[in-house]
Amino acid sequence: MDLLEKIMARAKENVQRIVLPEGTEIRTLKAADIILKEKAAKIILIGNKAEINKLASENNLSNIVEAKIVDPDTDSKMAEYTNLLLELRKSKGMTLEEATKLAKNPLYLGCLMIKNGDADGELAGARNTTGNVLRPAFQILKTKPGIKVVSGAFLMFTPTPQYGEKGLLVFADCAVNPNPTAEELAQIAICTADTARVLAGFEPKVAMLSFSTKGSAKHELVDKVVEATRIAKKLEPELQIDGELQADAALVLSVGQSKAPGSKIAGHANVLVFPDLQSGNIAYKLVERFSGAHAVGPILQGMAAPVNDLSRGCSVDDVVKMITITANQAMK
Repeated sequence: MDLLEKIMARAKENVQRIVLPEGTEIRTLKAADIILKEKAAKIILIGNKAEINKLASENNLSNIVEAKIVDPDTDSKMAEYTNLLLELRKSKGMTLEEATKLAKNPLYLGCLMIKNGDADGELAGARNTTGNVLRPAFQILKTKPGIKVVSGAFLMFTPTPQYGEKGLLVFADCAVNPNPTAEELAQIAICTADTARVLAGFEPKVAMLSFSTKGSAKHELVDKVVEATRIAKKLEPELQIDGELQADAALVLSVGQSKAPGSKIAGHANVLVFPDLQSGNIAYKLVERFSGAHAVGPILQGMAAPVNDLSRGCSVDDVVKMITITANQAMK
């Protein structure tokens, strides 16, 4: 059984309530139908009930009848969600009129349902930007205690079993933070290690990547990675982490032994933390295109409750995978 099959199996064993704010988006509906057929999650669709049922009928999605449909215009709990939003945002000057309008926005409503205990996780983004998905999540759910930054990780299934965990690695941050500070980079490392444990099922060996290995180059960008490594070790002393390391030193045993003798991570890394978004995003796409690797994500990490963002170019299969991943995150 490969990892994605294990993630699906775990979802079936511990069924979570996943809210899909884009309830009338056809890829989302098709994925929901598959998930319901597999009994891998309880699905909550936000949208007009008549429109959802019409789309389901036209596309022979017979399992959608098992989904809970929440219509912002008619749902009996809308006043409750509106008051919750008003309470959460009144210190920011939100009025009842503004709260009433925003609570009907499916992306806000999905997060309010989680905050209210009516759902366990959310997946959106098939027809919304990352910013639109994240904004209500930040305002309503906020980040985990001790974490101030949200980041995006990818499970990288590569055809190179000599690297990582038989070819599986976790890359971050490849999706959210353009230029994290040393403190933010340390938090990204800790969150990515947690993602490796929860989803990938292996003990993380974290490499903090740079264009320098152990002082081979001097630059303020290198200093940031060194400082981030120090902070991460202080925050989580048991974490297996080292830096700064070049990518080859992190992955290739002979290079690691040569460039970073004595390092327990060099040559053994299975989690790669990139120094900024440019390097992380470029790296995962190059690895995917040149090696035939399969990238699954972005998996958002650092939120107080799981909220994941889809690419607007996602496939039905992508949505199915991300629903099961969101369900696995919700279990923790």
